[in-house]
Amino acid sequence: MPPLSAQSALDLEVEGMTCASCVRRVETALAKVPGVAQANVNLATRSAHVTLMPEGADPQALIAAIAKRGYQAQLRQPEAARNVPADEEYRAAGRRFALALLLTLPVFLLEMGGHLIPALHHMIQARIDMQTLTWLEFALATLTLAGPGRQFFTRGFKALWHLGPDMNTLVALGAGSAWLYSTLVTFAPSLFPPESRHLYFEAAAVVVTLILLGRWLEARARGQAGSAIRHLLDLQPRTAWVRHEGGWSEQPLDALAVGDELRVRPGEKVPVDGSVIEGESWIDESMITGEPMPVTRAIGDRLIGGTLNTRGSLVMRATQVGADTVLAHIVRMVEQAQGAKLPIQRLVDRVTGWFVPAVMALAVLAFLGWLFWGPEPRLTHALIAGVAVLIIACPCAMGLATPISIMVATGRAAGLGIIFRQGDALQRLRNARVVAFDKTGTLTQGHPALADVLAFGGLDRVTLLTAVASVQSASEHPIARAILEAATAEQLSLAPVEDFTALTGAGVRGRVAGHDWLLGNEALMRDHGIPVDAAAQARTRDLASQGKTAFLAARDGRLAGVLAVADPIRPSARSAIARLHALGLKTALITGDHEATARAVATELGIDIIHAQTLPEHKAAILQTLQREIGPLAFVGDGINDAPALATADVGIAIGQGTDVAIESADVVLMNEDLNSVARTVTLSRLTLRNIAQNLFWAFAYNAALIPVAAGAIYPFTGVQLSPMLGAGAMALSSVFVVTNALRLKWQTLERDHA
Repeated sequence: MPPLSAQSALDLEVEGMTCASCVRRVETALAKVPGVAQANVNLATRSAHVTLMPEGADPQALIAAIAKRGYQAQLRQPEAARNVPADEEYRAAGRRFALALLLTLPVFLLEMGGHLIPALHHMIQARIDMQTLTWLEFALATLTLAGPGRQFFTRGFKALWHLGPDMNTLVALGAGSAWLYSTLVTFAPSLFPPESRHLYFEAAAVVVTLILLGRWLEARARGQAGSAIRHLLDLQPRTAWVRHEGGWSEQPLDALAVGDELRVRPGEKVPVDGSVIEGESWIDESMITGEPMPVTRAIGDRLIGGTLNTRGSLVMRATQVGADTVLAHIVRMVEQAQGAKLPIQRLVDRVTGWFVPAVMALAVLAFLGWLFWGPEPRLTHALIAGVAVLIIACPCAMGLATPISIMVATGRAAGLGIIFRQGDALQRLRNARVVAFDKTGTLTQGHPALADVLAFGGLDRVTLLTAVASVQSASEHPIARAILEAATAEQLSLAPVEDFTALTGAGVRGRVAGHDWLLGNEALMRDHGIPVDAAAQARTRDLASQGKTAFLAARDGRLAGVLAVADPIRPSARSAIARLHALGLKTALITGDHEATARAVATELGIDIIHAQTLPEHKAAILQTLQREIGPLAFVGDGINDAPALATADVGIAIGQGTDVAIESADVVLMNEDLNSVARTVTLSRLTLRNIAQNLFWAFAYNAALIPVAAGAIYPFTGVQLSPMLGAGAMALSSVFVVTNALRLKWQTLERDHA
């Protein structure tokens, strides 16, 4: 396999990682490979994202470096999730737990049942002698550790051999010590004083079983967290009907090529990206855009792979297939965001890199302290303390605290049509204090539409609009197109235009139904000797103050009316600005339009800060000024001229219907045109960072509180030592708590203030 280069990157699937210590070791191993610029390893997704230097690096060298640390790796395939059952890990973990429970339950009942039910203890003792019971416990505990619990020992001691002990090492040393001690007491009791000849087979077996239970629950929860990617992959059908000379044939998706003609019947999903060449239908694009209402698609319209054809039959021509489709691009962006590492996670990784060695040292100190200064039987107390410290420590919760929340949050966002191209945008957006908007195509729909028609001189509105539209039918000007679209929407019958003339920069003229029409500004009217009275002048000024483009219409030398066009404000703009204000954010409008137009839009929407007549190259400078004066900033835009501003902002948010340049410059992409998604994105970032803080607090507080308890800190006050079995249960539940808490992000509302 040739080296990859030119500042490229690759992703690896890493098997065998179980805690934050594993993450640290894999990252360190990858960073030492020549040609690696940076390596980010994610415990939640079990993956590594490696950024390469210009000279590149051999992928096999990366895989070998990971193998030397005791883990297995392979190049990550984008479509791998489709070929592997989503719950395979969960089922395997469930099988291991079930077998361990089957083997452990008799041991637990034999050893602990008598304490719970004395009659059971007497019944067992009456039928089975103590020596046989001991051998039975030894056999069942050994089978538990060697069977379903074998992974702890193989992985744990391999990590220890590579001088990188991990959570498996702690479990292996803890459960293994209890088993070894009990085995020696069983077969060589003379090695121990009589008061120390206690058996802990049930502790070793129960510890392994409880931790397997925790991993089973964790795998289930992590599978739910990763459901977003699987859902996106499942959107695309497996086959498509392709037109050939002899008719139609069903072909697998990977056999399709650009230019193929495909049939999409009612109820079927669009197989790949393309355009309609035959038919008309309603397409449900909610799985991509988040918009609930189907949209109509006819000849020439674009189709997105994975969307649902709800009604009519269509024939389309494929324009993007395979990895080039919108859906594939979204999957890649979501995967990259889920594998991202927030700045706070880097600090956590540095701390947890020393966690397991520190726990092992504390376990040794606890063992020696009890052995030399504890009450009799000292060896028994020392063993319990040492094993409990090893078992109760939980680097898993620390390692999962941040990435599992990112995984759930970015998956939730994808389902709403919000795609995080950069996962760390979650943290940067949390700190935003102002949201700036471009106007045209962002706050507005990006194309002019007829807004006002005011008829004079006895004409009615329909007569005026019909005549003006008839004249404009010969023009290519955007205002002419807006007039024609309005006439078409009202189903007006247009008359042919004669003697049409375009008056550059002023207006147009033409003859319709025997009348001479002149359309243009006030100066054009005066040049042709047409008086404009005070009422018409006032109306024109009033329309201009509202940000509209007004023009006058004259028929046969007399003023006939005033019309105005405007770029309509998006229906969601007003509520979006209100929601951002409710979140405590300031809003800004940065546009190249005239001051009056910008002020009219800002006033209508309630925007706080206005910068009008701004050249594209100056937008970035204005954003930098706002950053200095107010604080971190998010910018929302859609056009090519927004790319510098999107890159300058702390978080760039691109409207998904905008240009590719804008989208590639952004950190977040809104696949729909609902500006309320901006507020949802901010709310989600705040919820996610709050969720991460909760997870980290629990993970560190749990260890800070319970490791001393396991070492025996409460014994002088209570006379009680923490059982290793209770420690195993607490450790298992710690990881489950973190993952379950992160899953709450899937259901928390994004529609109210979470400031």
